[in-house]
Amino acid sequence: MDIKDIGVVVTGGGSGLGEATIRAFAGRGARVAILDLASSRGGELAAEIGGSAIFAEADVTSEEQVEAALERASGGLGGIHVVVNCAGVATASKTVASDGQPASLAAFRRTVEINLIGTFNVIRLAAARMVKNQPNADGERGVFINTASVAAYEGQIGQAAYAASKGGVVAMTLPIARDLARDGVRCCTIAPGLFLTPMLLGLPEPARQALGSLTPFPSRLGHPEEYARLAMHIVENPMLNGETIRLDGALRLPPK
Repeated sequence: MDIKDIGVVVTGGGSGLGEATIRAFAGRGARVAILDLASSRGGELAAEIGGSAIFAEADVTSEEQVEAALERASGGLGGIHVVVNCAGVATASKTVASDGQPASLAAFRRTVEINLIGTFNVIRLAAARMVKNQPNADGERGVFINTASVAAYEGQIGQAAYAASKGGVVAMTLPIARDLARDGVRCCTIAPGLFLTPMLLGLPEPARQALGSLTPFPSRLGHPEEYARLAMHIVENPMLNGETIRLDGALRLPPK
């Protein structure tokens, strides 16, 4: 699918991987919509990018808010052809804490609600619109790109909730691709390693360097722009479908 002039929605597009993705697609001539919380930098970023860029406020776990945001995005972009799901939270909690207290069920549920259920909520509502698009010469109507994590495969100590939520994203990628194949809509997932997102940017430089050294090559933290480049390649390569791609520099997470 050609990137120029298509409508692209990025959840969590106000920062981190989502922001880099919004900037990359806009730079290639796509019309972009940032779907993020009201407290995000989404509005500011849309104004900075200018042109047809819009901010559509929504909590990905809310059916009503996502539907309203997609309606606004569809009207402002002239249709939705690509959705990149970057919205998510990272939490850490041991199953039983050192003081003997069990992990918070509410915190576990919230992590799964945002990372897994929120991703599917956006997919199902956006897919109902995508399948009505006019197909291109290859019969394509749309592309979904989700964000998992290498924690889906090697969850560390304290990552039960996070790993479970991201593992769910990996597991549903192929069934969704199969569901939507008849309509010419593809679905892939990217599983990043350690990237320079706002969470890691808040760490002291020595700590960031230590984390980066865990990656065999290149021995550094990933740049959000590298995630965005892979997302664009997935859109442009029609044979990428139903697959989760690790973007991690050969990193395999240790237990802690």
